[in-house]
Amino acid sequence: MILSISGVVLLGVIVAIFLRKGGLKTSHMIISALFGFYLASTAIAPSIKAGGASLAGLLGGIKI
Repeated sequence: MILSISGVVLLGVIVAIFLRKGGLKTSHMIISALFGFYLASTAIAPSIKAGGASLAGLLGGIKI
């Protein structure tokens, strides 16, 4: 649960930065959010979640 919350916070910060810099219009943000909600209710949602968890595990395992 902590991983998904921190991922949402990170994506929220990125969206806020794009919105402030003018690279993302409010209408684009709303459409993207609605697309995300609709995508979450499809059959592909578990695969996307597993892919995100795999990517987070990969990035978490990188030692600098």
